[in-house]
Amino acid sequence: MSWMARLIYGALVWKERQRARHVQQAGRPKSRQAAPEDLHLQIGRRGETLAYWYLRRAGYTVVARNRRAGAGGGELDLVGWDGPVLAFVEVKTRTSEEAGPPETAVTAEQRRRIVKAARAYLSRLRRRDVNYRFDIASVAWDPQAGYRVRLVKDAFKDR
Repeated sequence: MSWMARLIYGALVWKERQRARHVQQAGRPKSRQAAPEDLHLQIGRRGETLAYWYLRRAGYTVVARNRRAGAGGGELDLVGWDGPVLAFVEVKTRTSEEAGPPETAVTAEQRRRIVKAARAYLSRLRRRDVNYRFDIASVAWDPQAGYRVRLVKDAFKDR
């Protein structure tokens, strides 16, 4: 496990805790003042950054971020080696759990697109002996602690 990844992830978590305290004191986060269409993109980017460093801290070797598969193939949020297994990680970030935990937002259609993109990625590797799986990094806003990351390994199968 990289000490640098631990350090950076710790700093990001600290920053999110500070942001959470500010939200509690002020009543509204500064980022909420942005245009609504920009807000969900900002939240998504912050979630992906936290998930990236969380995976690095957990020992993953991340080899791709936001990788597009091409025509209609979708996008792979993160691709990384977890030991001998190649993990395709979908990142879901939510600021509220009113609609359930973030990982439940990965629909059947999204899974199909992720699987299609993963197959395209694997075909470019030109290796037949790759063990792979699909993980979900669930990033949720906690008013007390900022964002929290939870990793769901082998969240779904390619069918």
